[in-house]
Amino acid sequence: MKEYKKILVIINPTTDHQAALDRAIELASKSQAQITAFLSIFDFSYEMTSILSAHEREAMRQGVIDQRTAWLNALISKINLENIKIDTQVVWHNRPFESVIQFAMAGEYDLIVKSTHAHDKLKAVIFTPTDWHLMRKAPQPVLMVKEHDWPVAGKILCAVNVASEDEDQQNLNGKIIQYAQDLAVKFSASVHLVNGYPGTPVNLAIELPDFDANAYNDSVRIQHEQRVQCLANSYNIPNENCHVEEGLPEDVIPELAEKLDAELVILGTVGRTGFSAALIGNTAEHVIDSLNCDLLALKPDGYKSPLAE
Repeated sequence: MKEYKKILVIINPTTDHQAALDRAIELASKSQAQITAFLSIFDFSYEMTSILSAHEREAMRQGVIDQRTAWLNALISKINLENIKIDTQVVWHNRPFESVIQFAMAGEYDLIVKSTHAHDKLKAVIFTPTDWHLMRKAPQPVLMVKEHDWPVAGKILCAVNVASEDEDQQNLNGKIIQYAQDLAVKFSASVHLVNGYPGTPVNLAIELPDFDANAYNDSVRIQHEQRVQCLANSYNIPNENCHVEEGLPEDVIPELAEKLDAELVILGTVGRTGFSAALIGNTAEHVIDSLNCDLLALKPDGYKSPLAE
């Protein structure tokens, strides 16, 4: 996998405590990476001040940018850094996720890091949070940080999909595991695999009197266990670190992460956009609000961001 040489950290303008920046510094200390602290700001009131000239509005915007830049530089100056370089970038943009992705692509960053919190489920139907836009549309890996330490000898949980034999899905499984193993070496962690499988469809049990639900369920479970163990064996992961549970991924993954007290969950996101994404949603998006640890979302190789078109 690619080393983290350039890390882009999204700064939260509402607090001095920057969990994402703390995590990025941890990562940078293991790979001598360069960090850019990125802040996207916008205020409609400055755009709607019609009595001012364009020059005056620009001066007001620049004044706000300068003020936030000074705040950001002061925040970073309080951090005890050893051989880690942190640049700052403050931009005026009315769509924060676009400014982040465009900056990350232009600067060829290896990782985007952002702190996250629970979203209002009702608002999420209408207004897609920046987190979700980043996971859908950023070509780089996106690390969502929560208030959970990365202890030595911790656990990294890989959410793999073995239901499909599609080559792209298999490659994505491999990419997830390789990222996990690289981080495991850096942080002396162990790698675990998790897979959820569907239970017996209720309509089958009702419509077919002779249908053996238990046998069907056992058959599906065994098939998933065998595929997960085969995948684990190819990456030298012990069988005891393989976890196959009945249920939806968005239920199984957070439950196991809490049970193991995992420090990080890594999964793949295919980057659906448009109506299908709003209607169906992505596993990563369903999982993130239920996790009490960090989430690293990876795109398949060759993924093209819609913002690059």
